[in-house]
Amino acid sequence: MPKLAEIQLRDPFILPDPAAGIYRLYGTTALGGPMEAPDGFSVRLSRDLVNWSEPRPVLPRNIGPAKADFYWAPEVHCHGRRWYLFASFGVGMNVVHPQAHYTTVYAAATPEGPFAPHSQGPVTPLGWRSIDGTLHFEPDGRPWVIFVREWTQTLDGEMHAMPLSADLRQPAGPPQLLFRASEAPWSLAQHSEYGDGYRVTDGPWLHRTAAGTLLMLWSSFGRGGYVTGVARSESGAITGPWAQAPEPLFARDGGHPMLFRAFDGRLIMTLHSPNRPGHERVRLLPARETASGLELAG
Repeated sequence: MPKLAEIQLRDPFILPDPAAGIYRLYGTTALGGPMEAPDGFSVRLSRDLVNWSEPRPVLPRNIGPAKADFYWAPEVHCHGRRWYLFASFGVGMNVVHPQAHYTTVYAAATPEGPFAPHSQGPVTPLGWRSIDGTLHFEPDGRPWVIFVREWTQTLDGEMHAMPLSADLRQPAGPPQLLFRASEAPWSLAQHSEYGDGYRVTDGPWLHRTAAGTLLMLWSSFGRGGYVTGVARSESGAITGPWAQAPEPLFARDGGHPMLFRAFDGRLIMTLHSPNRPGHERVRLLPARETASGLELAG
């Protein structure tokens, strides 16, 4: 069985199953070119977070969007008695390509699939370049999708939230802007062959602390390369307003974070690092809640 340190993966998502004593790992297989996840999405299983099974298909490409040439950032969530895969799809990864990127939803009876189409098309706005959609439930039970509107359309990357229908099949209201990348002091303007002066928003993950504080982990580029920071909802609701931490939580070329509880109760943040295509590895970082938000525990 391969060790976690041997597995190349971007955008890691770990789903604990305490009843079965199994962790499930999903993510993006980056090949360093325009084709992502050439075989679709898969899952690996582990009992100790160290040794992992070989990948098993959960969403083959012949089931996913027919014209999509990238598959990014899968997440698997339980709602009712079904399992839902939220993922980003699209055509073309460069700035000038006209095809919008989007998040759509697939469903299955188990977290290992096979997943089948569920939502009535994208659950992010048509015509927007929207990626990294994640599912969030407010205390009243209303589902929301939180997603990135890419800097390739806005220059200053944006984070949005949009309510979903109770069955997760379609939007149930307009998108609401939560914040822009420039609102975080640690997010720096980038200059490359893709553009000049742009700022990135990536990989949102929502976490409500034991004290009821609503946090969002997300990534951008800063002094440490690809970095991860934390925002806090001042109202406790998804609509904010959102206050940004002054410094990144993780500043060593790693991002697209999420949090999960290990079977022993530890809170763990996982992300990929480094951010070089083909070299990404899954990092497991113990974390703890604080009065002001979140900190890494080691």
